[in-house]
Amino acid sequence: MKLKNLTGISIASAMTIFGSSAFAECGDITMADMNWPSATLMANVDKIILEAGYGCSVEMVVGATTTTFASMNEKGEPDVAGELWINAVREPLNAAMDEGRLHSALNGPITDLGEGWWIPPYTAAKHPELKTVLDILDNPQLFPDKEDPSKGAFIGCPAGWGCQLSNINLFRAFEMEKKGWVLIDPGSQAGLDGSLIKANEREENWFGYYWSPTSIIGKYGMKLVPFGVPFAGAENWDGCIAKAEQDCADPKPSAWTESEVHTVVTDNFKNKAGPAMDYFANRVYPGSVMGSMLVFMEEEQADGVDAAAEFMSRHEDLWMKWVPADVAAKVKASL
Repeated sequence: MKLKNLTGISIASAMTIFGSSAFAECGDITMADMNWPSATLMANVDKIILEAGYGCSVEMVVGATTTTFASMNEKGEPDVAGELWINAVREPLNAAMDEGRLHSALNGPITDLGEGWWIPPYTAAKHPELKTVLDILDNPQLFPDKEDPSKGAFIGCPAGWGCQLSNINLFRAFEMEKKGWVLIDPGSQAGLDGSLIKANEREENWFGYYWSPTSIIGKYGMKLVPFGVPFAGAENWDGCIAKAEQDCADPKPSAWTESEVHTVVTDNFKNKAGPAMDYFANRVYPGSVMGSMLVFMEEEQADGVDAAAEFMSRHEDLWMKWVPADVAAKVKASL
């Protein structure tokens, strides 16, 4: 068949046939709908784009990090985990990828994510000299403790959280007590959030631990501060910093361990998805965009379905760059 001899209508029909044939390869897939806001937003956006743009039929499966990974690894389902934080499953995931059962479609679906130490944006603007954690540690007077204003207040993690141990040991590693700091236990997530919210509403300086993507980081535009020292190695972190104080005799100063997040797919999906794999490779949410969407979800009490619809409307300029023009047109027409 010579397309140049066809009428315009026939060409369009042929393209539809060819396109449908290619899309049909995607078929029925299952996707993890993880139980935190950013992940459920991403899963529902993926569902819209895969179904309307690539002809997939997507079934959502409730998920969480370890249970979803175990099911993918052992049973080959769900087919896709859009936001898998791999630190907790790194070794078995690497083994599964080496053996070809699972594949990373993308390392880093969201920018600026991870754990660490943060300050408010107005603090960063007023004190541009505070470029790193090391700079902040030399200036405890800028972050006075409410109980003892002669000391700087560092807000750590609530007791019982895994990050409490890491913050305690980094506090020791950087010799923060000698530098005039006190480590504050906020008592609970509500206490941690309340401390950060109150400081922002009063435009008071605040320095402490948090993580992203979260609505509170997005709402207040908090700034993640580079440590000013390199990551001191897994032996120091896993063998000391992440352990109880009595098991960490000599913690070394270190940047926070990297929070590595992947979009992980099964071998079955990779083999049948065709061009949909390219979509996942291109699908990156800027941290600021994800932060704004998490604020929307919290303020509007929106679930993943409603948040995905809002995202598709609000950020058309972003998602249309993730897919070819013909796919973007199909998705836009479906909205």
